[in-house]
Amino acid sequence: MKVSRVLGITILCLALGLASAFAQPKKRIAVSRFDDGAHYHGCGTGIADMLATALVKSGKFIVIERKDLDKVLEEQRLGASGVITAESAPAMGKVLGVDMIVVGSVSELGTKKSDIGGGASLFGVGISSKGARAVVDIRLVNTTTGEIMAAESEEGTESSIGFHGRYEDINFSDMNAWDDTDLGKAAREAINGCVELIIENMASIPWSGRVLKVNPDGTVLIKPGSEGNVNVGDEFEIFQAGEEIKDPDTGLSMGSEETKVARIKVTGQMLNGKAAKASVVSGTGIKNGDIVRQPAE
Repeated sequence: MKVSRVLGITILCLALGLASAFAQPKKRIAVSRFDDGAHYHGCGTGIADMLATALVKSGKFIVIERKDLDKVLEEQRLGASGVITAESAPAMGKVLGVDMIVVGSVSELGTKKSDIGGGASLFGVGISSKGARAVVDIRLVNTTTGEIMAAESEEGTESSIGFHGRYEDINFSDMNAWDDTDLGKAAREAINGCVELIIENMASIPWSGRVLKVNPDGTVLIKPGSEGNVNVGDEFEIFQAGEEIKDPDTGLSMGSEETKVARIKVTGQMLNGKAAKASVVSGTGIKNGDIVRQPAE
């Protein structure tokens, strides 16, 4: 792995751990199943799941779980493929309530083997030197604007010497089945590069939450709660979105004008941290679905 990438990820993880008490609210992200561009069937699902797990472990994002993503895909009649495209990502992002969707493909996943000792074998399993290589192509889609924020190829390699069996019998859609193989290690190196790319680009997307409910007593429920680092005492501003504005040349959304209607202060946690309860500090007219944003500095 590139030394700079290793160092960068290490520093990020240390910073997240030391600053957990002062952590910013977590942004929401979804990872689509990747296309199987390599010759191992199901590897796109396995590597996409590996990326989702790595993003969860980073501690920086709320990652949509696979079962929830598949449910939405089924409802949107995309369940057969399970793959979100860059074109369909903005619409799916609105349904899922996420800030970014990662789409991509596994363009290369394979090994190059050279026999040692004249093709020696033991019980039919060859002794060889094997080099594994994984290449993952990803695109990061801003679900608010539809903009492709980054399109990169991340690669990883791993070499080993020993007894090697056949990969053809492995279920590549189940990452646990091949995580400790040389292919799995190469894939993980590529995924680490993807995580760093996502962290870098997610920083430019403003955090936002949503109003879930306006209670009769004037308090409001918002998402997320403590699971997204929204804590008691935090203050937020409430905005209502106006008409969506589209680029006349590309047809892509450029967002919409927003009107600030209120300011709220979090007073408690709800739904096991998935939501928070807040009181209104100033303003009126809050509605379900309104946008929750951090106050301007």
